[in-house]
Amino acid sequence: MFDLTGQAAIVTGGARGIGRAIAVALAAAGADVLITYKGNAAAAESAIAAIAATGRKGVALQADAADPDAAATVVARAMEEFGKIDLLVNNAGITRDTLILRMTPEQWREVLDTNLSGAFYMTKAAVKEMLRAKSGRIVNITSVSGQAGNAGQANYSSAKAGMIGLTKATAREVASRGITGNAVAPGFIVTELTADLPEAIKEGVKAQTPLGRFGEPEEIAAAVVFLASKEAGYITGQVLGVDGGLVMM
Repeated sequence: MFDLTGQAAIVTGGARGIGRAIAVALAAAGADVLITYKGNAAAAESAIAAIAATGRKGVALQADAADPDAAATVVARAMEEFGKIDLLVNNAGITRDTLILRMTPEQWREVLDTNLSGAFYMTKAAVKEMLRAKSGRIVNITSVSGQAGNAGQANYSSAKAGMIGLTKATAREVASRGITGNAVAPGFIVTELTADLPEAIKEGVKAQTPLGRFGEPEEIAAAVVFLASKEAGYITGQVLGVDGGLVMM
């Protein structure tokens, strides 16, 4: 287990699925965690209870990742609660899947605004505090869809590919100040989103995945904990695939 004792983290979209698993894993490793959520207060309360069960401090804040002004509020709250920000995990994301010929401008913008612009807003706000501290970690949750593309997800694939570019550009800009920036690219993970997929599609995905199964949210969380740790201090600008071998680059 990597030791994050005394660290303070922000996890956007931390109430459910992969985000919740990340928040709880960070807390289990010793970090205090602020999670953001858009609308599901009950899920956020449950996540905070799970964080508290590890003995660490958890804070939930309702925030819309697509709102340019929300990031400053989130960072200010984290500074108020923790006095510092050691780690930012940009996880908040949505899907609006449809074929490109049927995709509306609103569906395109909504996904880009939340998944990509939201990560930019949070990164910009958190980096200001990290620069003052001359240390910090940024981990962006991208996707295999951003690496290889996925039919019916032109908006999502574009946003996640953009997050990879954001990760690398940010890593280059802030490296000299002791800040690292990396991304984790999940494959197909067992979450509420994938639970409703038809069985034929699930079996098809498993057949294409060398390890022959879906991943678990905790496996994504483990990668984030590693990238947040001192042991990953010489890693920056990288994309860590946690996808069962689905995309090999």
